[in-house]
Amino acid sequence: MADAGRDEVGRRVLPAWDAFLQQAAGVDLSRPTRLPGWRAQEVCVHLGVWPEHTALADLVASARAGGTGAPPDVDAVNARVTAAHRDASRAEVLAALERNREATVRYLADEPAELDAAPAVSTIGRLPLLSVVLGQAYELAVHGLDLAAVGAPPVPAEVLQSGLAALADVTGALAAASGITGGATLATPDGGWTFAADGAGWTVARVAAGRVRGTAVQAPADLLLEAASGRVNPVVAVAQRRLRVQELPGLLRLAPIVSAAPGIPGGPLLQLAARTLGGAGGLLGRFFRG
Repeated sequence: MADAGRDEVGRRVLPAWDAFLQQAAGVDLSRPTRLPGWRAQEVCVHLGVWPEHTALADLVASARAGGTGAPPDVDAVNARVTAAHRDASRAEVLAALERNREATVRYLADEPAELDAAPAVSTIGRLPLLSVVLGQAYELAVHGLDLAAVGAPPVPAEVLQSGLAALADVTGALAAASGITGGATLATPDGGWTFAADGAGWTVARVAAGRVRGTAVQAPADLLLEAASGRVNPVVAVAQRRLRVQELPGLLRLAPIVSAAPGIPGGPLLQLAARTLGGAGGLLGRFFRG
């Protein structure tokens, strides 16, 4: 997706920010969410820009420095920022979210274009900086679903599709970095996204509804994102016929990515393949199409 350029990435990320800001403005921040120990307050706080938490600026600095160093410990970072601002007012929380959107706008408008393909050290490894910027769409879509579950407005369909685009892009990037030749389609009734990777790189493309070939995971967009993020157990979703996997061995080829980057988006879907073929295949095999 970095090759698609800033205009395309901006068309996906900025509406995702607008939708999330609308949700945050309309939800009771004191409501507990399905994330253990996190209220809507913590969900919003960790996505904001605070004096001690400037994620995008740190990524730009990493790209300028050549993308060296170890990935930050995302759990430790989140714990620090949420603890520091657990009592912040609604106005302060919304302002912090606005600052992060504004930081994204400034990057897309002002930073030199050569930074887009420069590697930056993200929480899941070295990725092109523009791919990390697009990755915001995945996080905003998933956390938008968290807020919708406690009374916020629903996540718009195109924001869900942007989240899937980011998921496909990151998974393709990590597959290429691991020297894996393979790919998959994230398919929904409204279309989806496909990626293909090898040792030389990866591609990402939009897929029209009903045009699913090869390895694919199929479900409504919200369920795909919830299964990819671990909000929904994908094994259970398959058993309930809410989620379908086509050509499971192709998904299994991608499973080693989880070992290289344990916290990656989509990890639960890749672990699904390993668990299913590793022992539950006899029980669940009838739910998969070869």
